[in-house]
Amino acid sequence: MSLRDGLSLAAILAATALLWSLREVLVLLFAAVVLAMALCTLVGAVQRRSGVQRPLALLLSLLGLLVLFLVVATVVVPPFMDQFGQLIAEMPRAAQELLDLLRGWMAQGSRMIYGRSDGGWSWLQQSLPIQGPSGAAVASGVGAGALRLLGLAGNLGTGLVQLLFVIAVGLMVTAQPVAYREAGLRLLPSFYRRRARQVLVLCGTALSSWMVGVLISSCCVALLAGLGLMLLGVKLVVANALLAGLLNIIPNVGPSLSTIFPMAVAVLDTPWRALAVVVLYVVVQNLESYLITPSVMHAQVQLLPGFGLLAQFVFTVLFGPLGLLLALPMAVCLQVILREAVIHDFLDPWKRRRLSP
Repeated sequence: MSLRDGLSLAAILAATALLWSLREVLVLLFAAVVLAMALCTLVGAVQRRSGVQRPLALLLSLLGLLVLFLVVATVVVPPFMDQFGQLIAEMPRAAQELLDLLRGWMAQGSRMIYGRSDGGWSWLQQSLPIQGPSGAAVASGVGAGALRLLGLAGNLGTGLVQLLFVIAVGLMVTAQPVAYREAGLRLLPSFYRRRARQVLVLCGTALSSWMVGVLISSCCVALLAGLGLMLLGVKLVVANALLAGLLNIIPNVGPSLSTIFPMAVAVLDTPWRALAVVVLYVVVQNLESYLITPSVMHAQVQLLPGFGLLAQFVFTVLFGPLGLLLALPMAVCLQVILREAVIHDFLDPWKRRRLSP
């Protein structure tokens, strides 16, 4: 290896180490880009429908979002926060009730199979921490666990600063998207900048399509869950329906988490309602997976389910809870980059060269 090659390799390794040390900042920058793409999609829609120039369309979009935020903060947030507080307060008692039901069902099953309540499942019944200090600790820990899962028990000050950073960068990118895109392309070799510009446009289109589809899908899930819970007579409908819609953004993990909260409310009333809630959420998620999402995204981005699940696992390990939240948009962009830059631009020409005589 020559000295030049050695220096180049050392520079690449140093740049990789620097990027890895700044991975949290890079994730926040990607979150800002996702926000900017959402705003650009809205601005483009306003511009196409009204025919105004982009600055005015941006101003109208921001004013519309501000009005929507004020309406939501006035009408939706107060009942949601009130019901969510009640929901978290009920979680320990619901956990205790659920463990009591499990112990009772095990005793009944043991009597049916072994003829006595302390049959072959006695070891499992005794291992359930539903009595004494350990049971109280487990039950009281459920509420805290739910808070941690929703990210509400972390450092609120740091989270607020990060949120403001994402909003500020997102607004700046939205105001001049082309200028920031061209500045980023300057970091690439000149011979590939034109093709990279096309790949970035494809990434932006795929990301915008995915966000529109997820927004429609989440609204449908929240509406269906709210109607179902209302028909079942489950309390705290607003909080549970909004949680179902919000957590639907996180596939696989989100729907499972959203089922816990209405189950906790239903099990305190009657056990059959808890089972009915599980059935309801299974039906809603199947409708979302096999009817709503294909109808919304049939001509938009198609993310492979296995690729999305792998992305959730990898990005959560690398970047923590924020990585889980941004795993799907990252996977959407990564799928486009792999298809266009790696397969079309590198692997396909390389294969043709190898097959040519």
